[in-house]
Amino acid sequence: MTDLPKLTLAAALDGLSSKAFSSRELTEAFIKEIEASNDTLNAYVVKTPEKALEMADAADARIASGEARALEGAPLGVKDLYCTKGVRTTACSNILGEFTPTYESTVTQQLWDRGAVMLGKLNMDEFAMGSSNETSRFGPPANPWRRNGSNQTLTPGGSSGGSATAVAADLCLGATASDTGGSIRQPASFTGMVGIKPTYGRASRYGMVAFASSLDQAGPIAKTVEDSAILLEAMCGHDARDSTSLPEPVPAWRESVKQGVKGMKIGIPKEYRVDNMPEEIEALWSQGVEWLKQQGAEIVDVSLPHTKYALPAYYIVAPAEASSNLARYDGMRYGTRVQGGNLVDTYEGSRSAGFGNEVQRRLMIGTYVLSSGYYDAYYLRAQKVRKKILNDFMDAYEQCDALLTPTCPSAAFAYGEKADPVQMYLNDIFTVTANLAGLPGISVPAALDSQGLPLGLQVIGKALDEATCFRVAGALEEAAGFVAKPEKWW
Repeated sequence: MTDLPKLTLAAALDGLSSKAFSSRELTEAFIKEIEASNDTLNAYVVKTPEKALEMADAADARIASGEARALEGAPLGVKDLYCTKGVRTTACSNILGEFTPTYESTVTQQLWDRGAVMLGKLNMDEFAMGSSNETSRFGPPANPWRRNGSNQTLTPGGSSGGSATAVAADLCLGATASDTGGSIRQPASFTGMVGIKPTYGRASRYGMVAFASSLDQAGPIAKTVEDSAILLEAMCGHDARDSTSLPEPVPAWRESVKQGVKGMKIGIPKEYRVDNMPEEIEALWSQGVEWLKQQGAEIVDVSLPHTKYALPAYYIVAPAEASSNLARYDGMRYGTRVQGGNLVDTYEGSRSAGFGNEVQRRLMIGTYVLSSGYYDAYYLRAQKVRKKILNDFMDAYEQCDALLTPTCPSAAFAYGEKADPVQMYLNDIFTVTANLAGLPGISVPAALDSQGLPLGLQVIGKALDEATCFRVAGALEEAAGFVAKPEKWW
């Protein structure tokens, strides 16, 4: 079969199980695609073909012996945020140099324990700070999609831009990603893929390079809602090494995808109708409401009155936690080191050379809001706002089972079109609330805009109720019938 990379994860697993093709054949097909395309798309920052083929052969042996596991033989990509034993992990930052972990992150270990195959490490914004993947030390990846009649390179979104590009361009069956303020859902929307951020604590953060510890959460980017459910089941679970990991069982989310929304109540938050929102996104949102109505859901208007404070609160809390987490990178143990005349000069030189502009900007903001005299005025107040945002959701969920919103305020934009940092931060306007409240959110591709670019709809569920997110997302996917693919130019 020549089109193996185009398969969904579910179809590939079926084919492997029925021995229609081997994991080696599938893996070799992906390696060939990566070799042909990566110089143009820049999705992978580390390629591991030898390791992949070794894992594929082991998977084939298990399939042959009737001992196949849930993801046996499925080639996946790994965001460069996850520590991978013996494979360079840098969070796409110079400060980490050529750091090669001697241990595996819990999330990736769980994937390998279920038989998955690692194709390599994927591009991302430096330390996951960005909405366009422009801050990577390895340069930005290219979105496989282009505007009608244009050759401009578009962003696949951030920070998980490499993950989104790799899945959309058929360079892996699915990919790990991470979401601190929308970094799974926004790239999924920009590339016509499905991305889910689970409830905070569902997936272990052990072995993930930290950005903002109370906001970071692992999740997958995949081709379909069913694929995302398969991957999320494998990625989640309690981990004693992560103090924020929830001791909750992992449900069979794949079974929820086809259950429909009949009898469910879906909330429409009025505060998400923001000024200057493109008419196409407003129309798609209304279409999503109609799709769910037609499938038997009841639509309920709800209010999240503190939504307008979410972005300001996020851009205080996240940089503050980043300032604390990234203080450990000082050039002393590994990575970039600039020798100075004294210890302070060495610290300053190493951090100036090792961190990019966006990371430095956020570290300065974070250090400022945590400093004496400003902690109460900024950080403490932002945490109080965060609590009010969570209370808004809890009140809304007394009236409905889940919320439907747009994923992003626009389709993918070209590199250089949003030079103003504040304008870039506004990309997260519909996604940060779920992170601040620790709630699950999923983005589903639903339509193309007038320029031929994908647009996504977002479902935000109750804490620990990913099953409802998958039910609503499955219903939207079925109704939208989104099958568009980018025209291959790379």
